[in-house]
Amino acid sequence: MSQSTSLEKIPLDQYDPIALKAWIKAQALDLGFSDCVIAKPDAQEELPRFQEYLDRGYHGDMKFLEENLEKRANPALLVPGTKSIICVRMDYLVETPKPRLIPHAPNSAIIARYARGRDYHKVMRGRLKTLATRIREKVGDFESRPFADSAPIFEKSLAENAGMGWTGKHTLLINKKAGSFFVLGELFSSLDLPFDTPATKHCGSCTACIDICPTQAIVEPYMLDARKCIAYLTIEYQGVIAEELRRGIGNRVFGCDDCQLICPWNSFAKTTSVEDFHPRHGLDQVDLIQLWQWDESTFLSKTEGSPLRRTGYQSFMRNVAIGLGNAPYSPEILEQLKSHYDLHDQIVQVHINWAIQEQQLKLSV
Repeated sequence: MSQSTSLEKIPLDQYDPIALKAWIKAQALDLGFSDCVIAKPDAQEELPRFQEYLDRGYHGDMKFLEENLEKRANPALLVPGTKSIICVRMDYLVETPKPRLIPHAPNSAIIARYARGRDYHKVMRGRLKTLATRIREKVGDFESRPFADSAPIFEKSLAENAGMGWTGKHTLLINKKAGSFFVLGELFSSLDLPFDTPATKHCGSCTACIDICPTQAIVEPYMLDARKCIAYLTIEYQGVIAEELRRGIGNRVFGCDDCQLICPWNSFAKTTSVEDFHPRHGLDQVDLIQLWQWDESTFLSKTEGSPLRRTGYQSFMRNVAIGLGNAPYSPEILEQLKSHYDLHDQIVQVHINWAIQEQQLKLSV
């Protein structure tokens, strides 16, 4: 029997806030969330750091980050009547990974682990809506709205201030008992719930994530220059990737996990219970040449319901071309690059030319 139906319904004006908070957390865990905390709808403290990030231009082409700053700092402006924010996380590792200290399988295409299965945004929003329904069945009607990386929210700051973890030097949230391989979601609510308290920071003097970054995108502790970040370059950025960054990208065709893989706290990372995060279409063990042979219809078919759709076909092939350029010399790679040249737009062709040159350089050494 579901926990939501095994407890007596209590009218909203009669519930004990502490007991309701504990009950909501139990419901969240029952729905497959790995953790649940209650945050105060206030992220004003994050605004100065974020403004400095914008002033330095570290957000690159993500101009949307410059908008709605007041709503980011004050969630009640985004959803009027918000009195508490139910923050949840979902772990997404299918298996415990080994640190990627050296290039691994250079002819393979590396896709960030969160993106190998179904798009988590849909999974997260669906479960948050179910959580809201359960609460409504328990206390009666209340205002709520679910989010999963889909609105101007300082979600890491909210979760951090409520004790879900601390922001590491790589700018990702770290949980002491579960590492950082998880995604976040929020349920804005009109419920008066007691807030959880912040966690302490535990990065200490460690600089492993800064040192391992292939493109040195972590320019100082807690400050990331997205314009150098492989995740930004291979997912968000649509243009010609600077030549000096291409070798650092290696064979990563969508995102990068290196700063997480090296983090000591990820020795505690948990594997997921959510089936949707399991790889589809063999995306955890696919060769670069296999991807290079995809036409646009194959790309759309293989990435249906997947985060990979975000790049679009041409940008994805741009990334694959870089991977082929960085692979060990192969006559087959050279042939494939040349034979597919006219199938792609000018931006991809720039990277094909570079990849051909890189392959030829390896032949001459």
